[in-house]
Amino acid sequence: MRKHLIAALGLATALTPASAMAQAPVTVGPNGEPATPVAALQLTDAEINQLKQGGFTAAFAWHELYDWSGAVAQGAKDEFARLGIEVVAETDAGFDAARQQADVETVMSRSPSILVSLPVDPAAGASTYAAALQGGAKIVFVDNAAAGFVHGQDYVTTVSADLVGIGEKTAEAMNQALAGAGKVGYIFHDADFHVTNLRDAAFKWHIENTYDGLDIVAEAGMADPARIEDIANAMLLQNPDINGLYVPWAEPATGVLSVLRQLGRDDVRIVTIDLNEPAGLDMVSGGSIAALIADEAYNIGVYAARAGAASLLGRDVDPFLVVDALIVGPANVAEGWQQSLGHAAPPSVLAAGN
Repeated sequence: MRKHLIAALGLATALTPASAMAQAPVTVGPNGEPATPVAALQLTDAEINQLKQGGFTAAFAWHELYDWSGAVAQGAKDEFARLGIEVVAETDAGFDAARQQADVETVMSRSPSILVSLPVDPAAGASTYAAALQGGAKIVFVDNAAAGFVHGQDYVTTVSADLVGIGEKTAEAMNQALAGAGKVGYIFHDADFHVTNLRDAAFKWHIENTYDGLDIVAEAGMADPARIEDIANAMLLQNPDINGLYVPWAEPATGVLSVLRQLGRDDVRIVTIDLNEPAGLDMVSGGSIAALIADEAYNIGVYAARAGAASLLGRDVDPFLVVDALIVGPANVAEGWQQSLGHAAPPSVLAAGN
């Protein structure tokens, strides 16, 4: 699961996954900030030389480390290395807010110049990041800013994906998978999470407004990913005409695969978000997963590091920076994996795709 799903701190419009919208959703930051493409943030050779001579350091306080966050971390490490900034600490909170607060306190004992972090609980940000504020670190957030923090004063920026773009591409992939006509089951993340709320809403909007041949015939909220098999089973039994399923991220999608096998429904196509080995293996092996939509996780890390470095030089950084998204299918799995995560797809996925 991409557990960088964070409580929404504010949206430009009232937004719920199942609500209909007259206008297409727009990607905004957790406080409604306009999105700025990451390519707008560049460093000159003179600035890079200045950074290399500055003796600066950096630390990471991650919410949890897994495929996606590991790619973000690697992108940041590579960029810090390019800029001559030493990484002195990295922690994994295991998606535990109290542990993350302790982690921040621990890494701040190393007095890093920059702290890159994805908050487990943005609402607890004042306590989680108190040590970083007191220590004077330049804080760069991934996906969400801590509640109550002021851009340019308490933190440098938030770096994330084009969340609406991800939802739009997921709808495009569903249309391709169903050849322009079909009945769709829509499983959305039933929680107040900025990342998934925007992705889910964008998928639904584009299915309803862009693809006339697709109909959402059933909707179900998933509050607890552990219940995904029950949710999918009930939806498919009650709506046997469904031939396409939207699942909000890849790990629960692998649970849906089990349901499809149990029901003998090899006619149902799944589209979902994020890359992992089980989902990728099913996709390239001709299974039920038609496409995986991915953000450029590696580049999120690159630009988080670059933003922190720019702030050390006194530069202002836009409040919400976004990377692109891409559709990864059987035909481009090798290239897509590399573009998204910054490393090759698992050998099992590459072998099955040949």
